[in-house]
Amino acid sequence: MWPWEHAIMGYLVYSLFCHLYYRDSPGGLEAFAVVFGSVLPDIIDKPLAWEFGVFETGYALGHSIFFAVPLTIVVGMVARSRGHSQAGIAFGIGYLLHLPADVIDGYVRGSGELDFGILLWPIARGETHGHHHGFVDEFVVLFARYQRELLAGDLSTYIWLQIGMGVFTLLLWLYDGAPVFRECLVELKRLFRRVASWRPADQNR
Repeated sequence: MWPWEHAIMGYLVYSLFCHLYYRDSPGGLEAFAVVFGSVLPDIIDKPLAWEFGVFETGYALGHSIFFAVPLTIVVGMVARSRGHSQAGIAFGIGYLLHLPADVIDGYVRGSGELDFGILLWPIARGETHGHHHGFVDEFVVLFARYQRELLAGDLSTYIWLQIGMGVFTLLLWLYDGAPVFRECLVELKRLFRRVASWRPADQNR
């Protein structure tokens, strides 16, 4: 899945969880945590594989359950100790949803087989695709394929489902009060007020 697809799914699931469990919308910190967690496996693995050749494939350390589970537990414990338990939960939901989402996406778009090997590094390894480009070049090549699929107009049910999920998530984010964007606006207003109220010392004499 593409990073924005992971981000959309992570926020959608966490927002629905908040409404059902907390009876409230996500705050800015939690929204950031779930989105960051949802894309972190790719941030870890893709550059290390495509740019630096550390891994043979873009599904390695970051996608491994042997790394993901301890990481989410540690982040959750640290967040709880600092009084931000919900942010820790949000991060865990985003990160852990990424892993099965890639398996399902590979099944639908790829060979039609569930490749759980991408979640078991280093014991098992997912299919190696032989990437020889740098990170940016590889991203451009893959995005060009994605773009051609969209421009062709003959979209699969899976793509239509993703588009629908994206539109619904955008509306849900707006209904939640646009978290993160909302907090940024508040901080900008505070900054402008401080600047407007500031006077050099010699002008106050």
